[in-house]
Amino acid sequence: MNEDVRAWLDRYLVAWRSNEPDDIRALFAEDATYAYDPFEARPLSGREAIVESWLERRDEPGTWRFEGHPVVGADGIGIVQGTTRYSDGRVYANLWVIRFADDGRATSFTEWYMEPPADQA
Repeated sequence: MNEDVRAWLDRYLVAWRSNEPDDIRALFAEDATYAYDPFEARPLSGREAIVESWLERRDEPGTWRFEGHPVVGADGIGIVQGTTRYSDGRVYANLWVIRFADDGRATSFTEWYMEPPADQA
């Protein structure tokens, strides 16, 4: 299943670069949830809410770089580990937990991210 997680990650990166609604929609099941952090009291619910929020919070192309890879892909769950570096100097270590429908779309997405300690930024 790691290949399936990698394919989904590749499509996610296409959507992140393009900010095209159809690219974003293609990632998520109609009733998917999306949490920007694991403590999100009310994650986004539904594909259209995810698209709307993504576009409101979009990262413009060329302002970020992501390096990452799947670390787990089994039983309909994928975990991606990566690092995001923004052109303004922000850096985040990322861990994404994704649950998949049989068609390969995400039914839930939870983002975990951490900033490096000040002496390592």
